[in-house]
Amino acid sequence: MTYVKFGIIGSGSVWRFHKFGWNNDPKIRFTAVYDVNEKVARRTAKVNNMSFFKDPEDFFKSDIDAVLIMVPHYLHEKYVIAAAKAGKHVLCEKPMATTLEGCDQMIEATKKAGVKFMIAENHRFLPAHEYIANAIQSGLIGNPFLVRSYEGVNEIAGLMKEGFWKGNPILAGGGALMDMGAHKFAAINWILNDKAESAYCWLTKQCTTLKEKAEDNAMVFLNYKKGTIVEALVSFSVISPPTNSLEIYGTRGTIIENHEWNNPVKIFSNHEDMGENKGKWYEPRIEHGPFPKYYKISMRKEDLYFADCILNDIDPEFTPEQAKEAIATVLLSYLSAKKEKTTTMEDLNKLYKNKGTKIILEELPQSIKENICLE
Repeated sequence: MTYVKFGIIGSGSVWRFHKFGWNNDPKIRFTAVYDVNEKVARRTAKVNNMSFFKDPEDFFKSDIDAVLIMVPHYLHEKYVIAAAKAGKHVLCEKPMATTLEGCDQMIEATKKAGVKFMIAENHRFLPAHEYIANAIQSGLIGNPFLVRSYEGVNEIAGLMKEGFWKGNPILAGGGALMDMGAHKFAAINWILNDKAESAYCWLTKQCTTLKEKAEDNAMVFLNYKKGTIVEALVSFSVISPPTNSLEIYGTRGTIIENHEWNNPVKIFSNHEDMGENKGKWYEPRIEHGPFPKYYKISMRKEDLYFADCILNDIDPEFTPEQAKEAIATVLLSYLSAKKEKTTTMEDLNKLYKNKGTKIILEELPQSIKENICLE
């Protein structure tokens, strides 16, 4: 086996990033497509020389090796479990699931089937984040004590569309925080090699009005087990190109990152390993480009990494359990907003065992403050 034959489920906007990142690499062949929108699927198949499948059962019976799942959040567990039962390896877009129960079902199904399973968390494969993780794990900025993170996009159109899944507490698993917090927490947990212990969260509707939708903006303060304090700010309503930023302050230095910079990382460190760059701002040369280029770069790296795991029969370093931890941090934050106080992972785990975590999403609308600032 010299390449992996992927089938795709869902061929919307996310597929375009995967497609452009892949760029005909010989380790991957996208050979089949299934989408509930038959017209879109047929067009995708024609343009990309794929086989089109009208029935998902026939799709799973085809000779594909792996499945790339790119569908609305509430459908992730359905298709991951179906792919596993069909003996296909699974790469699924984030967030892993909308509840911890869903995460567990996916983990159980893929382990039982003996297939590779990874969440397509492209932030784990972004070269800028890889540099930051290596810098921190090498001790270049000492012990991190403060982190500030931000992600902003504009999803107002979807949040103002009645009946559309985006931003629906159940179908999307929440609003801005579930959609982008999965990114932020998976990356920060990995970079810090740590987990959140408690959270305090605000959820607001700043620019959208539909009662059926969740928050368009969120701010979370987290306390990590090793003592680092983390601020995460996410917005669905900014007027700018999509972007991310990260600041990490440690006992021996500082790292600042912004996805909109051509050179995305700046580091200031007094560590001896910095050599001639010790004690001054340094911008390492990193493969990068402002939106949409960094999406294409990171998705190319994640897709090729997963293909290598299949070809070499190794388990992905980014485990489903780590992806679940990011979802747990989102749900912990939502629980804090509901309780209007600092909430711990112990509180979340008790709820998980007694009532299940879906109740957090069912009661989410009552936790959102409406601070409408429309013109």
